[in-house]
Amino acid sequence: MPRGTLKGMAITSAILSQLVGAPLVGILIGRWLDQQFSTSPLFLVLTLLLGLGAGTYGTVHLIRELTGDE
Repeated sequence: MPRGTLKGMAITSAILSQLVGAPLVGILIGRWLDQQFSTSPLFLVLTLLLGLGAGTYGTVHLIRELTGDE
């Protein structure tokens, strides 16, 4: 495989893991907190939104770092 193809696959997997992983962790933490405090779905929604924001921020930061944009 050409070197560019492997780099593209690595970048794609990094973006995918940030966009899927952060909200997934947020959901898991939110469900656990809701079970602990009997506040369903308060913490689920809050941590999901926090995870979405973190995933988006991480992706934008990665893209800016790769493109050299400030």
